[in-house]
Amino acid sequence: MWEGVSCDNDDRVIHLLLPSRGLVGSISPSVANLSHLSQFNLSQNRLSGPIPDGFFMAFKRLVVVDLSENRLTGKLSDFDKLMSTVKTVNLSSNDFQGTIQYAFVQQAVNLKSFDVSNNSFSGQFLLLSVKFLPQSSILISHEISFVVQFPKFLGAGFNNLSGDVPSDIYIVSSLQELYLSANSLSGPINGSLVNLINLRTLSLYDNRLTGTIPQDIGRLSNLENLFLQKNLLNGTLPPSLANCTRLVKLDLSFNFLEGELSAFDFSKFIQLRSVDLVNNSFSGGLPASLYSCNKLTAIRLANNKLNGEISPGIMGLPSLSFLSLSSNCLNNITSAIQILSGCKNLRILLLSLNFFDESLPDDDSLIGSDGFQNLQVLALNGCRLTGQIPMWISRLSKLEVLDLSRNNITGPIPYWFGDLPNLFQLQLHRNLLSGQFPVELTGLRRLTTKRSADQVDQSFLEFPIFFEPNNAYNLEYNKLSNLPPEISIQSNSISGTIPTEIGQLKFITALDLSNNNFSGSIPDTISNLTNLEELDISSNHLSGQIPASFKNLHFLSRFNVAYNNLDGPIPVGGQFETFPNSSFEGNPGLCCEFFPRSCSGQSETTLQKGTKRKIFNWLSFGIGYGISFNLGVQAGLKFL
Repeated sequence: MWEGVSCDNDDRVIHLLLPSRGLVGSISPSVANLSHLSQFNLSQNRLSGPIPDGFFMAFKRLVVVDLSENRLTGKLSDFDKLMSTVKTVNLSSNDFQGTIQYAFVQQAVNLKSFDVSNNSFSGQFLLLSVKFLPQSSILISHEISFVVQFPKFLGAGFNNLSGDVPSDIYIVSSLQELYLSANSLSGPINGSLVNLINLRTLSLYDNRLTGTIPQDIGRLSNLENLFLQKNLLNGTLPPSLANCTRLVKLDLSFNFLEGELSAFDFSKFIQLRSVDLVNNSFSGGLPASLYSCNKLTAIRLANNKLNGEISPGIMGLPSLSFLSLSSNCLNNITSAIQILSGCKNLRILLLSLNFFDESLPDDDSLIGSDGFQNLQVLALNGCRLTGQIPMWISRLSKLEVLDLSRNNITGPIPYWFGDLPNLFQLQLHRNLLSGQFPVELTGLRRLTTKRSADQVDQSFLEFPIFFEPNNAYNLEYNKLSNLPPEISIQSNSISGTIPTEIGQLKFITALDLSNNNFSGSIPDTISNLTNLEELDISSNHLSGQIPASFKNLHFLSRFNVAYNNLDGPIPVGGQFETFPNSSFEGNPGLCCEFFPRSCSGQSETTLQKGTKRKIFNWLSFGIGYGISFNLGVQAGLKFL
């Protein structure tokens, strides 16, 4: 007996189960000779090429077919069809193209699960046209003309399907899971959706759907997961949605929904674990009824028009781990910090772009000894907060990411940052900080020792964390471990020298000290930062030469020392062959063969033609690269 092959008593192959075996090549037409095959699984291999013509028709007893996660291509043949015995079909995660013909499923009266997601199918999704379904599967009902007993699972997400969501889907009363996400479907969501009374998961996200959420959606009393994010939906939350009392996950983010959020009754969602309404136009106060959902672990209401204060009722959510309220109009930061410190399991707290012009609370007794003891991310950027960095932050022993950028915070950078054992990303740019760079900061354990660096949290976040450079959502992180280890203190008034101990931060990938008042030479020890990808020390008062050892920073992709008092030769070789002239401008003493001032004293007009060509190439490259880099720095980053 061969592995993965089972035979009946007559030695006829009935099971061919070879998933994850590293199989390559195409599916041989001779497989169709296994006419008694009932289970066929070649998933998670590297098979390529098209499926042979008439392949599925050859299996008169086939019940399960799984060819997912391969590299299969081509179209489903117009002359091929599934037989009546088939119950489960999984062709997902390949590169099939064309349309799915009516005839392909015409005879599959026992089909329970049909998954063609993550392919390149295109055109209108007309798979379930009633006129092609067998009469035995069409039942008459008093409420609707047809009730089709067809699959329980239908997945066609991540294709190129267009047009409306086909109305025939809405008569498939047996359907429990519908996945049509990440296509180009358009038009409104038909009100007949509510006829899918057995639906547990509705996933239509990342399409071009318009109009409102059906007013009677509450008739879907079995609904557990509702994913309508990244569409063009408008209007308010229909009150009947509150009748979907089995909801576990609700995601309506990135739409154009509006209305008073506090007017909606969340209290019936006793099973709700996560709610995501980011990037809509909801107004009013934070809904107090949400605090009745005591199984909630994640709330994201960022980028709306919410106002008022955070209520103590939020402490009644014992499992709350992720809270994002950024980009609203909340006030009273002192009360907010005091209340939220009582959420014992809170790991991610994003409050950026709120509390405008308030003072950062510095009362050391504001939070108790056990407050924020699980907090890993704290973001308060862009609030125009005044005052100094408060001492209570020093007690957040699990803090990994701190963003206080784009405020009006004064005073020095606290030395005790260096004592936070898990801190690996510190954003303090665009404030009014003064004093010197604390040498203690170069001792951050997560940036200096491999053992600490390897202890980064690898778990998935409840929601991805978005960065927003230049007002475009294009950086998304699903794990804290994917966030870059970095220190950014650009655009402050930090003075003194850059400490030589900075070379201890061996696991840092980005260091931005630009637009400050640093003086003295550039420490050669920076060349020890072998993981460094971005270094910006421009717009300071640095003097001396660029250390030649910097050419050994092989991962360095962004480098800027412009507008200092540097002199001498620009290092040649390594990554320095890729940096634009704009990275060095504003330093009259710098010289290099490709720079306007050569080290031999020649002017640009006396350089050889080959060198001139190199200058032209550098400048051409530098225009786009330099603008991109500078815009990124100027825009800053925003947690959402």
